[in-house]
Amino acid sequence: MVNLSKDIHPLTDFKRNTSEFVSQMKKTHRPVVLTVNGKAELVVQDAESYQQILDRLDRLEAVEAIRLGMAAAEEGSVKPARQALAELQEKLGISS
Repeated sequence: MVNLSKDIHPLTDFKRNTSEFVSQMKKTHRPVVLTVNGKAELVVQDAESYQQILDRLDRLEAVEAIRLGMAAAEEGSVKPARQALAELQEKLGISS
């Protein structure tokens, strides 16, 4: 979570004090929002926190795929695997 009073800085400050910002991000695990001409332009964060976000996103995408599959099964818009594979073999001209 970004702390608005501590984590928003001009890009020029980041350039001048990069090592201090890196230490802060590693310690707090909070991203830093960098501004150009007073407008948010970039977000920088430590690699560990970024990896955690990617891992969470992967899990959320998997849960959503499962949810969609279950909804499709409840609606009856799925086929048994053997039937789907047989149709695919026929479509591609693959003999069993």
